Amino acid sequence: MEARRGQLSRPVVGVDVGGTFTDLVLFDPGRGALEVCKVPSTSADQSRGVVDGLERMLPDLSALDRLIHGTTVATNTLLEGTGASVALITTAGFRDVLEIGRTRRMLPSVYDTTFVRPPPLVPRPLRFEVAERIDHHGAPLASLDEAAIEAIARRLAGDDVEALALCFLHAYANPDHERRALDAVRRAAPGIAPTASHQVVPEFREYERFSTTVINAYLLPVMSRYLSTLGAALAGRGYGGAVYTMGSNGGTMDLDTVQTLPIRTILSGPVGGVTGALRVAEAEGITHFVTCDMGGTSTDVCLVEHGSPTSVNETAFVGYPIKGRQIDINTVGAGGGSIAHAEGADTLRVGPRSAGAIPGPACYGLGGTEPTITDANMVLGRIGTRRLGGTIEPDPALARDAVEGLAQRLGVEGVVRMADGIVRVAVAQMASAMREVTIERGHDPADFSLVAFGGAGPMHATALAEDIGMSEVLIPGHPGNLSALGLLASDQVYEMVRTFLGRLDSIDLGELAAVRDAHAAGGRAELARRGFAGDAVRLAHALDMRYAHQAFEITVDMAPGDAWSIETLRSAFLSTYRRHYGHADPDPDGDVEVVNVRTSVIGVTRKPSVRRLAPREGTVEGAVIARRDAWFDEARVNVAVYEREHLPADVSFEGPAIVEEDGATTVITPGWIARKDRSGNLRLSSTSRG
Repeated sequence: MEARRGQLSRPVVGVDVGGTFTDLVLFDPGRGALEVCKVPSTSADQSRGVVDGLERMLPDLSALDRLIHGTTVATNTLLEGTGASVALITTAGFRDVLEIGRTRRMLPSVYDTTFVRPPPLVPRPLRFEVAERIDHHGAPLASLDEAAIEAIARRLAGDDVEALALCFLHAYANPDHERRALDAVRRAAPGIAPTASHQVVPEFREYERFSTTVINAYLLPVMSRYLSTLGAALAGRGYGGAVYTMGSNGGTMDLDTVQTLPIRTILSGPVGGVTGALRVAEAEGITHFVTCDMGGTSTDVCLVEHGSPTSVNETAFVGYPIKGRQIDINTVGAGGGSIAHAEGADTLRVGPRSAGAIPGPACYGLGGTEPTITDANMVLGRIGTRRLGGTIEPDPALARDAVEGLAQRLGVEGVVRMADGIVRVAVAQMASAMREVTIERGHDPADFSLVAFGGAGPMHATALAEDIGMSEVLIPGHPGNLSALGLLASDQVYEMVRTFLGRLDSIDLGELAAVRDAHAAGGRAELARRGFAGDAVRLAHALDMRYAHQAFEITVDMAPGDAWSIETLRSAFLSTYRRHYGHADPDPDGDVEVVNVRTSVIGVTRKPSVRRLAPREGTVEGAVIARRDAWFDEARVNVAVYEREHLPADVSFEGPAIVEEDGATTVITPGWIARKDRSGNLRLSSTSRG
């Protein structure tokens, strides 16, 4: 229970399940210290990797206070197409909404001439219509045929359908028919997992609402099985506490919410990294930065401005639209395990296919033979033979053989040149993802710092910063486990939204405020159920707004405590619009419209409070643990390899250099200066920029 903010009394653990490694961070309040652990992920059953890591860190799980984890179960299920068999029941006449869509390409494939829209997750024979109708004000026009609902449910149970999506027209305005339909399905077919659109997306736009609800139904049985397996494994080892899961909106969710709304975990893992970066940057007074989380399978980037990550209310995932508030993370298929391969006779491609945890990069010696980004870095001398995940000892000879084989296929002269090309292509792909969230949105990368983490992020940070025009890089402590640490620093968040269409020149401010206040009351009641009260509960309100006659809207955050008047709403909209697009019409032809009211109710959790260590005495030279040859721009340089823990604070040293630690390696390329600050972060500065 989190009724009071304060110091933790028992250990807490954050677990981030990635495609290659599962990262864990344990905070022991008795010692005021963090412990980190990295174990290979178990893709067939993620819970095995979670339990393996926990047992290494804390054999007696009964001593654990709580567990927060980020999972890729929902993400992988959608990517691999391994979800449940789903049926759909909808209002008569709307059976084909999923297939018709909006007759436009889904972003980000609008300019991709080879893009083919994926087929609906519910085939047409499993889409059913029933008599019922509610208008857009919520008034019933035709009564619900509950007998028809029960008959369809009984038929579906005999066809081994696992999940059912209920999507009625205008259910956001009045969910009564969907609620009654849920009851009817549960009576007639208790073995089917039903989900209704008003539970998932209680706002207008039927195609996006239908699509999101169907995806949620598609994920429900898979997530339920995973959580049951994880719960049983933890209970079998003595853990009886709560299991929380990171949501795509940057807040954690309790088990009931995840089992009802698994779609809110699509970005579960990457969001933990953003949360961890926010905490580190805030402590150092950095408010404008871009995160770069490079793991074994992919790289995730996010723009943070004025200390807040950008967020969106709609996105497309593998071609399917998803509605719901989430942190705006741009992902590219370039991770340490991304495979470099030949396309045709003379074209080098890197990713998105990954070697994963098994067999992993060739240098891991687990059976992989194709060259990866990790193998290329080993050939270039940027990775040593330090054990990974406690068990894997990289083999330089295996890395060289894999890269050399690709060089022969492409006719590239020299294994070093091939390895350098692999790394350059990977950096270019990551830089492209960063340009999308900066330059293409009107931001100058030079105004931002780069916060790089993940197992492979620090290895490419300076090269990436140079490519995009940044001059400052921060590598947090324990960068390979920062996403897991971010889970421990996350609050619980309960989201509510209600469609409220109206123009500012005629809107009823009393009714608008009543919706806001109802959200606040309902949210506080929900957080009270979870054990939060008093100053451990915070509210954040926002409005989706647009110019009249526009098709889509922007989200406008409302300052807490402000009275909602016509002028304050208009001013907030114009300010946000100007920040998004660089201009705004202060006297539009027509007016500004409110579309949705959004409220986030935040349950502030108790955070780890790590004691700062006294600065280590000694010299930079005393932190050197080895010297080895490394290649930069195909030139061989004998570089110093530093143990990060042994570096003294506030003493600078120049690149090229390599800093090693458990879980990550930082490569400082020529033209960069590094120092460890008093919080333990590595601060890198370009000597060629102001």
